[in-house]
Amino acid sequence: MKTSFYDLTAKTPKGEEISMNSYKGKVVLVVNTATKCGLAPQFTGLEKLHEKYKDKGLVVLGFPSDQFAGQEPESNDTVEHVCEMNFGVTFQLFEKSHVNGSFTNEIFKFLKSKLGGIFGSKIKWNFTKFLIDKNGEPIKRFAPITKPESIEKYIKDLL
Repeated sequence: MKTSFYDLTAKTPKGEEISMNSYKGKVVLVVNTATKCGLAPQFTGLEKLHEKYKDKGLVVLGFPSDQFAGQEPESNDTVEHVCEMNFGVTFQLFEKSHVNGSFTNEIFKFLKSKLGGIFGSKIKWNFTKFLIDKNGEPIKRFAPITKPESIEKYIKDLL
């Protein structure tokens, strides 16, 4: 397993590989998302955080996942469009990813190894959030029901 967040990469829905090193010096909020989840209105709160703090050094990264009750039926070809049209999302989305199990995305393997949760390292549901400081250190994990607005104070402290 990689030892630094900045050593990791992820692919966009269009297949473009992005290095997490490109976010060095930024505060990063990583979220596993799903467009048909009852928590999907959190997309709006995540977008508000993105808009409010992107020029101050916040990056929001969304990783669609279909691992929980089939709540992400969109394909990599359509997920960005649906998120933009239905929720106004302009923050960076990545390809559909596993967040648990043997095919877990490397980003989530790394984050879960650093920040366990109530259920150990396993992600319980969509919209689990991980906050990473400007040095690439994961510092806080938030439950799916934690609204993005509740995270704002932590973000402001890190910026």
